[in-house]
Amino acid sequence: MDLKLAVLIDGDNIPSAYVKEMMEEIAKYGNPTIKRIYGDWTNPKLTKWKNLLLENAITPIQQYGYTYGKNSTDSAMIIDAMDILYSEKVDGFCLVSSDSDFTRLATRLREAGMKIIGIGEKKTPNPFIVACDKFIYIEILKSQPEEADSEVSKSKRPPDENIDKITPKVIKLIASTISDLADDDGWAFLGDVGNLLQKKQPNFDSRNYGFQKLTPLIKSIKKFEIDQRENTKGRFKLIYVKNKENVK
Repeated sequence: MDLKLAVLIDGDNIPSAYVKEMMEEIAKYGNPTIKRIYGDWTNPKLTKWKNLLLENAITPIQQYGYTYGKNSTDSAMIIDAMDILYSEKVDGFCLVSSDSDFTRLATRLREAGMKIIGIGEKKTPNPFIVACDKFIYIEILKSQPEEADSEVSKSKRPPDENIDKITPKVIKLIASTISDLADDDGWAFLGDVGNLLQKKQPNFDSRNYGFQKLTPLIKSIKKFEIDQRENTKGRFKLIYVKNKENVK
């Protein structure tokens, strides 16, 4: 059953250009039954959002900036989030912002048993990221239409500035996670590896490194073995991974 999600967007902190891709991404995790965006709609900076709201059935919430330099949007979002929590109408929240001011809100909602998905730019401070169950960088959503490109054409394109490098730290994280889950022969089910990676590092996403799925990311590193096994319960094969002995 799909999770019922409340999507709360900080209009002052998220570019409108990503709204279509963002809503498609949220739909992967549940049904967005509540969709609200907060901001001062008398401010010309939010003009680009206005046409997109009707197209995506997002309700604008007017929040005047009562004091210069203070973000009233934060307070309005926090108050609404708590009201929604106590209404018991949703199973989780999607908090869309790059502002660390929502760290305590995300923590409080998780304490109440809510699933918390964060979406924001790569400049988002780490405390907010780790307060979420999953955090998605909004920049990687724009590159999804390119997934149909062949590997050859992809290699000829200039490097995408939004794609992160696979560092030794990333390799070590994957290797240690495989070790945590490995059986006596060193094999771990890839689905379990992906889930544990998400728990260890909420912003871990294969798309950050230019791969749509975890399997091709693992294959590209060349420090892990992959074994595809027959699945007696379905047509898709089960994928297991193992650290090669020289991985430290």
